[in-house]
Amino acid sequence: MSDDAPRANEKPEHLDRLSSVWRRIYERKLVQWSVAYVALAYAIQHSVVLTEEAFEWPHAVQQISMLLLVLGLPVVMTFAWYHGERASRRISGPELTIIAILLAIGSLFFYVLVRPAEEAVASRAPVEGIAAARSAALNPATALSIAVLPFDNISGDASQEFFSDGMTEEITAALAKVPDLRVVARTSAFQFKAQNRDIQSIGQQLHATHFIEGSVRRAGTRVRITAQLIKADDGSHVWAENYDRELTDVFAIQEDIARAITASLRVPLGLKQGESLVSSRAADTASYQDYLRAKGLVRARGLKPLTDGAALLEQVVGRDPNYAPAWALLAMAYDLIPNYGPGWLSGDVAEARRAADASLPKAEAAAQRAIQLDSKSADGYAALALAQALRGKLLASEEVFSKALALDPNNPDALHQYSQILAETGRLKEALAMRQRLQALEPFLPIVILSTADVLWLNGQNDDAIAMLRDLPTDVALRMIFLARIYASVGRYNEAADTLLEIAPGTFSPGTLEESIRLLRTAPTAAVSPQSLRRLGYLDFTYLHIGAQSRTLEFHEGNLEAGYSIQLGVATLWHPSYSAVRKTERFKALMRKVGVVAYWRAKGWPSQCHPTTGDDFACE
Repeated sequence: MSDDAPRANEKPEHLDRLSSVWRRIYERKLVQWSVAYVALAYAIQHSVVLTEEAFEWPHAVQQISMLLLVLGLPVVMTFAWYHGERASRRISGPELTIIAILLAIGSLFFYVLVRPAEEAVASRAPVEGIAAARSAALNPATALSIAVLPFDNISGDASQEFFSDGMTEEITAALAKVPDLRVVARTSAFQFKAQNRDIQSIGQQLHATHFIEGSVRRAGTRVRITAQLIKADDGSHVWAENYDRELTDVFAIQEDIARAITASLRVPLGLKQGESLVSSRAADTASYQDYLRAKGLVRARGLKPLTDGAALLEQVVGRDPNYAPAWALLAMAYDLIPNYGPGWLSGDVAEARRAADASLPKAEAAAQRAIQLDSKSADGYAALALAQALRGKLLASEEVFSKALALDPNNPDALHQYSQILAETGRLKEALAMRQRLQALEPFLPIVILSTADVLWLNGQNDDAIAMLRDLPTDVALRMIFLARIYASVGRYNEAADTLLEIAPGTFSPGTLEESIRLLRTAPTAAVSPQSLRRLGYLDFTYLHIGAQSRTLEFHEGNLEAGYSIQLGVATLWHPSYSAVRKTERFKALMRKVGVVAYWRAKGWPSQCHPTTGDDFACE
């Protein structure tokens, strides 16, 4: 046997080295120390959790204690290794390896537990993953969806109701800026105001996974706001906090609540360095309170609420000309005011022109000012896009609507108005898809339901449209008009006339409503002298059913003359009952004047129309 051959009982050098390391681990009781520490740490952390729940400490206490205990483990292991011998021994290679491993483990735990949430998300997913998260946030089936229920006014003063409602809307608006959080029922949630709330039932109706509810108490210059985050499926509380501060701190409270909620849901804010969720703030509390009052009025719609809201907002921007949200809301009020006047509804061109000339130029200017002050104001872009559409700038309007939805994909005003423009230009399928998306976000808002029912009717879904309209409150004037129009389109003329009888007096100019009802009672008999009939304005669908198709375009031509290029009415011309009207030269002339044909040539033709020779086109 060669002297170089390994002896039978001699261990290889690497095994001998490993055995030496394990012997030292055993001798220094490293495992025993570690197990004992883990058991002690578990007991301490469990005590912290129980104490936190009993005394309602902030959740951060539990997180900090966990962090310290985890970081303590490598410290204890290192101490056990060198206990009593560190000064007398030289550190060997294996020992250096173990120390390095312990330090690496400690650093890893520290990094995972204390790094910012947004950095953590970025490290888990590349750009494509973040894009997928954005897509998931738009999908009702996969998104975290949250609804802010109306905060209770517990001030003991009913006149302060506007303030608690305003807090509800402001916190909603702040959360809507978080890209991966789907905020639903921004206005529909007010349906559940002052009700005994069954969280699980409301969750099913609003398609929300979480709710925020709370209360507001104002006393002099102080405000106390309580907020809590609740899971919709079982009603359990995820987070709760009280804020008792000066009224001047109300914006900071809104920011704190929104950030606490996103942190509880582990959703990244999506903000750049230095940005905040509540960025546009009023200069003084008086202006802010007037803004909140005006917000409730504009949300209510109707001629008087809109004009009163605009008057309040004019005072706000007069005192605080740099308050972007007030400018955006004022622009939307200016956009809408002419559509609620009796002149427009009745087809009184002179009165409608006065309303349009007084309001629409101011709407565009106010929207531009809002965007100038806040380049991320989705509400400002939505108001500007609507103002441009009303003036026939359809291509510019669509581009601005796209900007609004890029900033806030679920912005109710942008989705509502843009889908109407799609319907007005004959893109009925696209309009319906957007309406259904909006309907899921705002299931109880009357103006949303009205337009969704109208687009369902245009797409041939008569029964669904009727069912939606019947569920609306009877004091919604357009509800009766839309129902009557559908009934007439399927030959139910007496039902159409009976429905119009429910409209409140003063909605139309004297005699207009009565004439429409009288004519519907005679349908389908053709009128003897169609040209001598009274102008019916928004009730012009009546002409279709009494053999006076040539009169059906008067309302739209009058709108154009009054300064409106397109809004609430042209879409009805795409219903099958108007097929004969669409084949006329008069219809084609109207489409050219309102800018629809230029829009088609740039964006594509609807299914009902196609270009022919030269600049001409034909519609079915």
